[in-house]
Amino acid sequence: MTILEQITADLKSAMKEKNKDKLQAIRSIKTAFTLEMTKTGASEISDADAMKIIQKLSKQRKDSADTYKEGNREDLAEKELVELEFIQVYLPKQLSEEEIEVEVKNIVEETGASSMKEMGKVMGIASKKLAGKADGKLISVIVKKLLS
Repeated sequence: MTILEQITADLKSAMKEKNKDKLQAIRSIKTAFTLEMTKTGASEISDADAMKIIQKLSKQRKDSADTYKEGNREDLAEKELVELEFIQVYLPKQLSEEEIEVEVKNIVEETGASSMKEMGKVMGIASKKLAGKADGKLISVIVKKLLS
């Protein structure tokens, strides 16, 4: 079953359950998929593209929640975090900071990188290898720590 099919099935079940929060989150995913398919003229969306879209939506929810918290709007932040929980169901399990550090150390050893000048090379490989499993900002922080 593709991610698009899974989203469609979950959308139907959320409607039957009358779960408004889940329904809103899944509708936002479905809308993003539809926009992407319209933009490319495709009738289907690949699982890889679907993952990228879901990751983008997840990041947007996190950023919005942080912004709302800074503005003392806990009610809106809570709404974003609830949607985030439903969106993250479709993402692969995120690696812990320790697991990311182990992977980045291996990449640094493989590439022979020893200074900050080679950060781009390490980040390129790490971003591809850890795509969907780790946040880019966290990867960047760990690479900087290891190379400095």
